[in-house]
Amino acid sequence: MIPTQLFAYEVGTGRLVPTVAAVLGVVSVVAAATALARLRRGSPGRARAAVAVLTGLVGAAVGALHVSQAAGGLGTGNGLAGAVLAVVLGLVGAVAGGVGLARSRARRAPRAVPGAAAAPR
Repeated sequence: MIPTQLFAYEVGTGRLVPTVAAVLGVVSVVAAATALARLRRGSPGRARAAVAVLTGLVGAAVGALHVSQAAGGLGTGNGLAGAVLAVVLGLVGAVAGGVGLARSRARRAPRAVPGAAAAPR
């Protein structure tokens, strides 16, 4: 027989929201890393970089909102540590995704040859 006290733990919104925001931050960092790796190999990584920017900004915003509304400090069970982690991971992922987007744009843009005349229209 399994004691029912093992299943008595419940995750409330105080911990669930920053945990979801931290997961978004992790998704953002992973998407940015794979986008940068694909760009290095010559494959297009623009979609992954855009996902990294979007999820990173959402994760950081939700984490920052929770940090501003959290009552108590670290270790009180209100999810403050997860919210701070979400802000950090979200910002790292968003910045890395932005770098990936910038590199993909630079790769797509044709380079002008200095001193060459423009083609007639």
